[in-house]
Amino acid sequence: MINRNVVTRFAPSPTGYMHIGNLRTALYSYLIAKHSDGTFILRIEDTDRERLVEGATDVIIDTLKVTGLRYDEGPGVGGANGPYIQSERKEIYLRYAKELVERGTAYYCFCSKERLESLHKEDGIGGGYDRHCRDLPKEEVEANLKAGIPYVIRQKIPLEGTTTYEDAVFGTISTENKELQDQILMKADGYPTYNFCHVVDDHLMGVTHIVRGSEYLPSTPKYALLYDAFGWQRPVFVHLPLLMGRGEDGTVSKLSKRHGAVSFADLTADGYLPEAIVNYIALLGWCPKNTENEFFTLDELTEAFSLDGINKSPSVFDYEKLLWFNGEYIRKLTPEEFRKRALPFISVSLASDKLDRILPLVQPRIGKLSEIDGKIAFFSALPVYDAAELFHNKKNKVTPEVASGMLPGIVSALKKVSEWNNDTLFAALTAFAEESAIKSGAVLFVARAAVSGLTVTPGGATEIMEILGKNETLERLRIATERLG
Repeated sequence: MINRNVVTRFAPSPTGYMHIGNLRTALYSYLIAKHSDGTFILRIEDTDRERLVEGATDVIIDTLKVTGLRYDEGPGVGGANGPYIQSERKEIYLRYAKELVERGTAYYCFCSKERLESLHKEDGIGGGYDRHCRDLPKEEVEANLKAGIPYVIRQKIPLEGTTTYEDAVFGTISTENKELQDQILMKADGYPTYNFCHVVDDHLMGVTHIVRGSEYLPSTPKYALLYDAFGWQRPVFVHLPLLMGRGEDGTVSKLSKRHGAVSFADLTADGYLPEAIVNYIALLGWCPKNTENEFFTLDELTEAFSLDGINKSPSVFDYEKLLWFNGEYIRKLTPEEFRKRALPFISVSLASDKLDRILPLVQPRIGKLSEIDGKIAFFSALPVYDAAELFHNKKNKVTPEVASGMLPGIVSALKKVSEWNNDTLFAALTAFAEESAIKSGAVLFVARAAVSGLTVTPGGATEIMEILGKNETLERLRIATERLG
């Protein structure tokens, strides 16, 4: 039973980018702590030296900063339980591993690499290590240590009985001890394994709730036994449902790169807003109580979050739903904030004052910021288009021949406009349509297609013409007339 202040931690390995699954773990850990006015810790687990990626720690820290998941203790912040990088805590782990040996719940293993490799070709206990060194006489162990024979320290798993623990999401989990391996706690290079050091660190840092993916459910009995071996209070285990992705064929499988962008950096580089990503990820495995609302700020998530809202069932990462979420967030931005967010995604060369008039047309019509360039490029240069295809519109009963007949009248009407703005342009074109007994929708379609070279645009014909200016508009109409023959 946990009677202490709630303390959670996010403990990633710096082995690459920040996967969506990692971010969800960080988010839920943060929410559990902050909902109870507790402490959120960042710890870097870098003991797997072969998989380290340079700069990955910076990516982790930057991601937490951008998403607003501020940690109370950790690298760059400090705290009473540091250091918060595991490679700087090696002596601590060795001390505790030797304590387990003295308690009789761990042992020195001197098996050579060659012997261990040979076991893989045979059927050992449980298909793994055969516990060859588990009961070596004390004298032999001391002689081997004195002789400097390389060793690892292994956990001495009970050979009989059952280990049971309670998970906040999945309930009671029981495993027969005979199915568990005598896992390595300290490697021959002096570094601890993940399976050991995170237990030591979580205890020493006062962690009360451990949040991780459900793929760790089978390993947790070994961690529970380590807590018991030390005589430490077990934390609350919180295993999150699997994250799945939907393929192009509709099949669902564990989320991976083949489903699309799966890292936070990839998503933001594609124009997704951090706050939209966080909001969406929060709903992947958790359901708020007593509300149908799907939109939450981080503070609102903190207020609403509860452990009993976490589901057991796998959650599907739906890119279409994320795109919808993101579009809603984009539309809620102030014009000033939208401009600030949009600028890094714009490579089209446009004057600043013109861009200021274009962006309000774009903001309600995009799902992500990376779509902006493609939607506004025609303002900079008229795209190459197939006139026969462009000026064919069933809804308005327009064909290339109809458009060709309309364009001279459109040009004539626009040449007479002295005050060039949306209202006067609209009035001129609708007056022409009325005089010519043509539906205004058809006239506006032809005009918009001619000045943009596109069938779909941000803004209507006269909004586009106002931004292009009179000379550029008439020139584009001339080009359209020419292309239509």
